[in-house]
Amino acid sequence: MKAALGIIGAIILVVIIYFGFILVDVDQTEDGSLPDVNVDVESGSLPEYDAEVGEINVGEEEVEVEVPDVEITTETETMTVPTLDVVTPDEGEAPVEEEGETTNN
Repeated sequence: MKAALGIIGAIILVVIIYFGFILVDVDQTEDGSLPDVNVDVESGSLPEYDAEVGEINVGEEEVEVEVPDVEITTETETMTVPTLDVVTPDEGEAPVEEEGETTNN
């Protein structure tokens, strides 16, 4: 059981690291420089960066799922389940969802 939890934990860590790489797009816009070192010291400058980050939209939608009752038979019930919409910087703006609509990416 502990081995299975360790494997699941490692998989979750890999997924988090993967999303960390695809959801952030950082471009260097200016080079940095060190200060000139002499008797008359001029200040240096740090590099500037533009960062475009992705967007995660979490919502809900109602779906019908089979739910077992006490007699081990199933009934179909409507439930609200979470949804997840991941938009990377390359995809642009996230689509606007109307009430009851879902988008599949």
